[in-house]
Amino acid sequence: MDILSVFGSMFWHIFTSPLLILILVGSTFLGIIFGAMPGLTATLGVALLTTLTYGLDNQTALLALLSIYVGGVYGGMYTSILLNIPGTAASAATAMDGYPMAQKGQTGRAFGLATTSSLIGSAIGMVFVALLSPMIAKAALQFTSYEYFLLALFGILISGSLTSPELAVKGWIAGLFGIWLSTIGQDHMQMYPRFTMGMHELDNGIDVVPVLIGAFGIPQIMSVLESKLKMKSMNAKSIGKLIPDMKTMFKNSRLIGSSALTGVGIGAVPGIGEDIASWVAYGIARKTSKKPETFGKGAPEGVISTSVANQACVGGAMIPLLSLGIPGSPPAVMLLGALMLHNVAPGPMLLKTNPDFIPQVTAILFAAALAMWVCGMILSKQVVHILRIPQTLFMPLIAVLCVIGSFALGMRVFNLYLMGGIGIISYFFMKLHVPIAPLVIGVILGPMADTSLRTGLKTTGGSLMPMIERPISFILVCLITMIICSQIPAVNKAMRSLFSNVKNKLATSSS
Repeated sequence: MDILSVFGSMFWHIFTSPLLILILVGSTFLGIIFGAMPGLTATLGVALLTTLTYGLDNQTALLALLSIYVGGVYGGMYTSILLNIPGTAASAATAMDGYPMAQKGQTGRAFGLATTSSLIGSAIGMVFVALLSPMIAKAALQFTSYEYFLLALFGILISGSLTSPELAVKGWIAGLFGIWLSTIGQDHMQMYPRFTMGMHELDNGIDVVPVLIGAFGIPQIMSVLESKLKMKSMNAKSIGKLIPDMKTMFKNSRLIGSSALTGVGIGAVPGIGEDIASWVAYGIARKTSKKPETFGKGAPEGVISTSVANQACVGGAMIPLLSLGIPGSPPAVMLLGALMLHNVAPGPMLLKTNPDFIPQVTAILFAAALAMWVCGMILSKQVVHILRIPQTLFMPLIAVLCVIGSFALGMRVFNLYLMGGIGIISYFFMKLHVPIAPLVIGVILGPMADTSLRTGLKTTGGSLMPMIERPISFILVCLITMIICSQIPAVNKAMRSLFSNVKNKLATSSS
């Protein structure tokens, strides 16, 4: 009952304050624009808005950041359905059936299905945040230093593996590079300077925000200016009526449930994000459909499954963020950096230091979902006009905001050099198909991994045996070993052969 009372009071506080309503609607609308414009992602939106929330209290800042997050994930579906140009990677799967629906003259129906599905996905994700986060956080209270180290290492390795499926080593390199960046400056145990190269600006380590803005903002700006993408023309009158097709929604209630669970589950895995959740949900919907041949030709199920999974993934990404301090998606990485700026430390101790925080987050998520639905239904026809603005006019403004955001933290010119350097490195990473998310996760989780490992070694006199003597740490060791071994060609080939033999035996026995 305490959770429900905190949830209700926070929800009531938001919708009885004109200022908070303005922030909620404004941030959601801004997120929709960032999602709709190719090259402007939800991650970049959260990064830029973070720099404007320094003077706000925690609740107001969190309301703005979660609203732009939810709106950014949703906004990508506009260009996917209208122009077959995904505004974000998460909306690429929506274009598979959304654009064919628009070509058939069902643009309004596609918008209605996507918007309502997004609302349902957000609500389901919110429920899982409220239920699972406290349970995981309570279990994590039993962690020792070695468990924290293994958990950070597991998060970086799994993020690198899943964000770079063709060659997981690329993701691991990015993650290890991020860990190395986090070790620059005086260590937290003996205050000995490391890798400072005599530069006093590095004595206190590198600030997270310039790294986040440089990693996600600069490569986006450079790639958009490089591509000079031209938008197709679209008439707002051709959209038609934006009426939610509730009959189709009720007909696909089972699909909505499976897609929501898929989004929550994938979102809870560190560093993956909404794009993979939407593709996995789309694949499941196609395989389980009675008419799989209709997918890719304007099937409403394709729009519903991807939209539900996208928004449910937002709630899923919040679960490890709040309970373990490990972000579940790239925008959640930015959100973690923002929370750290506001002296909020997500993790197992959050339940003791701020027990009302998780119910407040769920109330904000639900409020943001409602604002997203209202803005989406009202502004759909107007977004078409905004999409006609050349991207080259947006990018200089985004670059200025990146500079202001990096400089505003401590008023240090050095942060601008740091942002530029990380941005250039991240741009070349992107060109080499090296994922950026593991790099940023490594920067954030690096201090926890470093301090926890050294504390564990100091406590046990240099012994690593406790890693395999405690159940949780032993499971993490096994998982890490499996992840590493799965990238060895001989082991991978043997595992495929084993699975193939088991599958053949099962097929023979069943026949």
